[in-house]
Amino acid sequence: MQPVVSNRVIYIPAGSNPKIIAYLHRSGIDVNGLDTLLLEFFGYPQHGWIDIGANRLAKADFLYKITHAKAALTQITLIPGETTEIFFEQLAKRLHLDKNRLLEAYKKIAPYPDGVIWPDTYSIPMGITETHLVKYLVTVSVSRHEELAKKFFGLYNQTKWFRYVTIASIVQKEAADTKEMPIIAAVIYNRLRLKMPLQMDGTLNYGKYSHIKVTRARILKDPTLFNTYKHRGLPPYPIGSVSIEAVKAAIRPANVSYLYFVKGKSGKHIFTNSYKTHLQNIKSVNK
Repeated sequence: MQPVVSNRVIYIPAGSNPKIIAYLHRSGIDVNGLDTLLLEFFGYPQHGWIDIGANRLAKADFLYKITHAKAALTQITLIPGETTEIFFEQLAKRLHLDKNRLLEAYKKIAPYPDGVIWPDTYSIPMGITETHLVKYLVTVSVSRHEELAKKFFGLYNQTKWFRYVTIASIVQKEAADTKEMPIIAAVIYNRLRLKMPLQMDGTLNYGKYSHIKVTRARILKDPTLFNTYKHRGLPPYPIGSVSIEAVKAAIRPANVSYLYFVKGKSGKHIFTNSYKTHLQNIKSVNK
């Protein structure tokens, strides 16, 4: 008897065993109506994308596999600092989903427009719907936020916690490395305490602008509260995902009085609490 040849990962529709056999046959897999009886002996196939483990199997083995195989999974990764909008754009392309449906589902259940989904690598069943994917990501991530809040403070106060996440998201965008994070956080707190505008480019890398260089023209034209050159205080919510290192920095900033920093030629930042020295540092960097 000829083996059944198929892709290793196949799609099984919801429905009766005869319907499933008919679908597989139409898809070019060598099964027919008589195989329904053998399929019923093995059980009932799960629907969705499954991984049967091989491209060539004896018919009995093939029918057994489609009743016992596990869901086919793919891995997706959200990196610290990325915005929800860009992440969903990447997901839509990778998983053949609709970006707008992802965003709509997210808006319905997420407590904030950004910074909620925790940066991590997730194993996702192939063929998952936009609604189920977003529900899974948000549910797992909110649990992670609650867990961390209770670890640091003993309780989870959503408003208080996401203020720290907002600060952490700025730190994530601005810091050259994890060592700088507590210092950047200190600058943010120092400027907030003195009611100085933060004047940080990273806050303008929100949403769809995640990877767009901040120019003087953008600073002049952007009217939103993310433009910390024009508006005092923090942005209204996080500007992207945050790492645990950025969160720790936001909760435990360095004990320094710095108010200014500029990126040096090495890629690391030069910090100072003197505006005059800051101007000199800028001049030195631009030589």
